[in-house]
Amino acid sequence: MSFRRLIAVLLVSGSAPAGLAAQALSLADALRLAGGGAYANRIAAADARAAEGNAGLALRGVLPTVRIEGGYVRTTDPLGAFGATLRQRSVTPSAFEPARLNDPAAIGNLTSALIVEQPIFNADAFFGRRAALRAGAAARAAESWTRAGTQLAVVRAYYGAVLAGEALAALDSAARAAHSHQRVAESQYRNGLVTRSDALLAAVRAGQVELQLIAARGAVRLARAQLALALGAPADIGFVLPDRLPDTTAIAALAAAADTGAAADRDDVRAARLGRDAAAADHQRANALFLPRVNSFGRLDWNAPHAPFGGRDAWTAGIMVSWSPFSGGAELAGRRSAAARRDAAAAAAEAAAARGRLEVQQAATALEVARARMSLTGEAVGQSAEAHRIVTRKYEGGLATAVALFDAATEETGARLGFAEARYQAIVALAEGRRAAGQTLAILTSLDSTER
Repeated sequence: MSFRRLIAVLLVSGSAPAGLAAQALSLADALRLAGGGAYANRIAAADARAAEGNAGLALRGVLPTVRIEGGYVRTTDPLGAFGATLRQRSVTPSAFEPARLNDPAAIGNLTSALIVEQPIFNADAFFGRRAALRAGAAARAAESWTRAGTQLAVVRAYYGAVLAGEALAALDSAARAAHSHQRVAESQYRNGLVTRSDALLAAVRAGQVELQLIAARGAVRLARAQLALALGAPADIGFVLPDRLPDTTAIAALAAAADTGAAADRDDVRAARLGRDAAAADHQRANALFLPRVNSFGRLDWNAPHAPFGGRDAWTAGIMVSWSPFSGGAELAGRRSAAARRDAAAAAAEAAAARGRLEVQQAATALEVARARMSLTGEAVGQSAEAHRIVTRKYEGGLATAVALFDAATEETGARLGFAEARYQAIVALAEGRRAAGQTLAILTSLDSTER
């Protein structure tokens, strides 16, 4: 390598953005990156943390509260001044002199207190915490379901980008073949072997294929951008993908292996059940508002002229019972609302379970159809290629028209594109079936080793 070329290479490599470095991206890599970077995952995780945090709010009615208070008062009010003297334990016989009682000198009092409040019986707080805990668990289950949906979206986007690349390669080959046929037609027209219409038609058909190729290039760029968005890194599109989708044998083998997997409890159904349980607990909380509350408290107080926590301490302890059997009907309205939410959550749980069973059936049917389409389109590729070869020979010998030649080429290109699309749909149907059954999509990473 010459010195100038070496300098140019170093300059180019040094100025290339780090995010656009061409690195091979496997499905396993894509799933790993999306696990922590996908927008939906990050939002769901934050929502779950918020829901779990709400459970701590109900602890105020269950756990003790410790509070420290302090304040300073200076007064000449007779009652306040004598009270401050009494609290500071500094009363003397002279303090009872009428003149001093009626017209006391200004006195300062620094109060300090340590207060502990311990709930004894707050049924609404108990059921409220139970509802919050179940709501937090429901949010975590919903997060898991969101992550499964993100995995499915990544599988679609990843193999969609690979499909777009394979389609571009097929159309690029078709465009080269079309221009070759065009040159043959024009040569035969100049030699008087075909009519001018054959040459013109060949140019038109070649232009149509070229237009498809331009659209395919745009589809590749869009598919890569969609994959980067699914990964949560929309600006990083410099990854390198496989040239083509996995072959039929690998997909069929994976589908057969996936059939043996046992169905799992779907996270969306589990989230709906937990939401139903949370709503039921909230209904119990609303009913518990009609019960009395029992709370205890204890406090230590210090009173001194200047220093905090100075002087002798004094303690106070007690129990308080409060009961509000009627507060303008607010409790009745709250109980009706909670009952309605409980019924809605129960219906949502039933609907989630029924929808899950239906989606399993739909996915099984879709996979069966996809596997059959993949087999048939695979055979069509070889058949259309052979037909194209035969028509090409006939055209070169003057036994076929340009229309027949381009029709054969179009059929072959369509068969190749259809075969790629069928393999893509089979992979997606397999992924959808596993998600519908509550199974992990990690098994699809075994296709990484079969891609070329």
